[in-house]
Amino acid sequence: MDKCVYRRIAAWFAAALVGALGGCMNAPVAPGKPEFMLIGIDDKVTWDASGKTVFRAPGKDLVSIVDIGTDPLAPKIVASLPLMNSVFGPPTNLAITPDGTLALVANSMDWQKDGTGWKPVPDNKLYVIDLTAIPPRLIDTITVGKQPSGMSINRAGNLALIANRADNSVSVLRIAGKKVTLVENVVIGEQVAHVAFTPDGKRALAAKFPNHKIALLAVDGEKVTYGKQDIPVGLWPYNLDITPDGKLALIADNGNSGAADGHVDTVSVIDLEANPPRVIDKVVVGDAPEGFAISPTGKLAVAVLLLGTNAPKTEWFYNRNAKVVALRIDGKTVTRSNEVEVRGLPEGVVFSPDGQYVYVGNYMDSDVSILRVDGDRLVNTGRSLALPGQPASMRGRTVK
Repeated sequence: MDKCVYRRIAAWFAAALVGALGGCMNAPVAPGKPEFMLIGIDDKVTWDASGKTVFRAPGKDLVSIVDIGTDPLAPKIVASLPLMNSVFGPPTNLAITPDGTLALVANSMDWQKDGTGWKPVPDNKLYVIDLTAIPPRLIDTITVGKQPSGMSINRAGNLALIANRADNSVSVLRIAGKKVTLVENVVIGEQVAHVAFTPDGKRALAAKFPNHKIALLAVDGEKVTYGKQDIPVGLWPYNLDITPDGKLALIADNGNSGAADGHVDTVSVIDLEANPPRVIDKVVVGDAPEGFAISPTGKLAVAVLLLGTNAPKTEWFYNRNAKVVALRIDGKTVTRSNEVEVRGLPEGVVFSPDGQYVYVGNYMDSDVSILRVDGDRLVNTGRSLALPGQPASMRGRTVK
């Protein structure tokens, strides 16, 4: 990369930081200002025509940093770091701090030789990336729990939580400037796939994947406590998000332990203002919702359906392309709006900060579909971003 390109990227980051520190984080990003999302690239895992998982040699994984703010319809990759990533787990194993200075990326699975081939084993690494460096660079690697998966950063930007699937725990991490430190691992006692803070930072919800429940965690400063209070939701809760006003949590109930099976599944709606919090509705969305996100506006959510796109081509529920379902949020009422087609095995999904665009990572096709929000509906713009590999996970900046 030449010096002129470095200077342009430096100007982008400087503008982003000034905007983040000087204004409301919920406000739309002005045209021409950068805004970044992370994409974890896994080049080690694919599926053949029979639906068999194929494990390839490691060495080509990346974490790509993409500018979606300068031109939302023409995102640009500004950097790609050679860091291992994994498609095994919810596509939320990475996050950006609210001020845009740091990226945290968990690597769920390591790769080991297995005779003449390879096999995945739980990893315990968290990468810390300085997004203000030109180019962005890895500044630390931290040991957390086994198979770190879904993670979240609080709105204050000083605490992160990571769900450790093989450890049955949640890691608590302190963020102080560019220093990230493990505080403790909180024992949940059952496998957790993802965890999310409430907007006030005083509670968190963790998806107890094989037990079909959501664990409620209390957060007091850096002390996180699990009081054994759970909420029963739909089958195999894998992913979740919370509305910006903190009134609702929406849970993507995967339905078949991380894979499609042709049967419809649901999004559970939890009323967080109720005492105790409880499920008040279940919205049918389709087969195997995995990627899931709520708009910064709080008016729309999107559920990404796998639809058997990595299943054997002989299966009755196999589809070449998948779909994204829009969910309208009106107070505490959540209803299905419309659906749009994307491509093969969509994983991660990211809203633009103004809620006007949605980016969906298509694993099988190594690209990102760009969708536009039209009121409470989604429209496929027909545009896409080609990637240097298969997008296993995606995340935008934590909204403050």
